[in-house]
Amino acid sequence: MGKNKLAKFAEMATYEHVVQAPYNKLDQKNHELKGMWAAKFFKNDHPIILELGCGKGEYSVSLAEYFPDKNFLGVDIKGARMWKGSKLAYDKGLKNVGFLRTNIEIIDAFFGACEVDEIWLTFPDPQMKKYTKRLTSTNFMNKYQHFLKPGGIVHLKTDSNFQYQYTLAMAKENGFPIVAETDDLYKSALLDEVLSIQTFYEKQWRERGLPIKYLAFHINRDKPLCEPDVEIEKDPYRSFGRTARE
Repeated sequence: MGKNKLAKFAEMATYEHVVQAPYNKLDQKNHELKGMWAAKFFKNDHPIILELGCGKGEYSVSLAEYFPDKNFLGVDIKGARMWKGSKLAYDKGLKNVGFLRTNIEIIDAFFGACEVDEIWLTFPDPQMKKYTKRLTSTNFMNKYQHFLKPGGIVHLKTDSNFQYQYTLAMAKENGFPIVAETDDLYKSALLDEVLSIQTFYEKQWRERGLPIKYLAFHINRDKPLCEPDVEIEKDPYRSFGRTARE
């Protein structure tokens, strides 16, 4: 690991608004803050909104500035990226935003029943090869429904038509009420100050001329979930990893 990364990890270790607990450092099945984020971490009773796969954390910080009466928590395993958002929040003196460095696969070890009000998924890897790794798969929906409040919303912003079409099919297959949907956000009437916040990745995709998709829906909690039985065309401009092809 380079000296720059080590320095960033060391700096984040001093921040009270950062919790670092990847699965290899989780001492027990459930984290000590599970069910206690409002009381012990944010020290208020405001709604809690997660940004899963937050990357550099720009969306979490911007949302925290826009909604001072809500708490925001960016979650990712990439500490060197997360450092940027955590430092920005520290420099701005924001008290309603924090960061959790952990594996999203174990996200249900960190939040108790009905503890979270909303979830944002901003430009996640579409994981075209393995559906269980998609952050909008029923594999993850089963985890989210344990800690998302009834009526809570899942938001997806993505450049990937594959991710958008898959998630829309998954939501419809399971009877999730759709709140909003568009396959070209910047040409839709849905665009507002919140949805116009741009992450590092969003700026990259827009520079390539790719339309940004947005989908928001509620998760039902009253029946088992089913994967959609649909064939969706793969994105032609990217590999199965995160890097887009030239």
